[in-house]
Amino acid sequence: MANLFKRLKNSLEADFHEMLDSKEQKNPIALLNQYLRECEQEVERVRKLVERQYLLKEEFTREHNQAYELAAKRKRQAEIASNAGEIELHQFAIQEQNQYEERTDRLKESRDQAIQQLDELEQKYEEMKHKLKDMHIKRMELMGRENMTRAHHKMNTVLDSTKYSNKPFSRFEEMENYLDRLEHQVNTGYHRHTIDARITQIEKASSKKEEESSATTV
Repeated sequence: MANLFKRLKNSLEADFHEMLDSKEQKNPIALLNQYLRECEQEVERVRKLVERQYLLKEEFTREHNQAYELAAKRKRQAEIASNAGEIELHQFAIQEQNQYEERTDRLKESRDQAIQQLDELEQKYEEMKHKLKDMHIKRMELMGRENMTRAHHKMNTVLDSTKYSNKPFSRFEEMENYLDRLEHQVNTGYHRHTIDARITQIEKASSKKEEESSATTV
């Protein structure tokens, strides 16, 4: 049964990866946009971590400074109590001083560690921002190449005569032939009109001469 579930899991994973590969081949820009959105989310998460780490470093710094000042204060109070012969007060001040000094050392170590972690996060954040910017530029480059590929495909489709008919000429050739035919029709009509007008003119001239001859004869 365990082997069956494992085989089923492997089969589903294989189908899933095959689907992703197919999607990437069909629309690589869409898949790249998805990757970019995921990367932007990761960058945003790291940015928030940087902010939190910075606040944490500031808090460690404040706590460290406070503990350092209290340790120094208890040290002065212990000296005053010792000079005054206040043994119990001196012992209490010494005990407090030791506790604050230990806390100061621990907070200093935590603050130094927080600063180191903040530096690492900031470097990682800057690196991720640069990579994200490079990916955006890469997307623009790919979109430019995709546009050119689609444009060439469209142009080749228009110029390819076999896409739409079996005639031995392309759409542009059809248009050129149509314009030639149209020009021929216009020219033919013009010449026909010119000939008709010329014949009419000749006929009128002939009729006028005949009328003049008749009048002269009478």
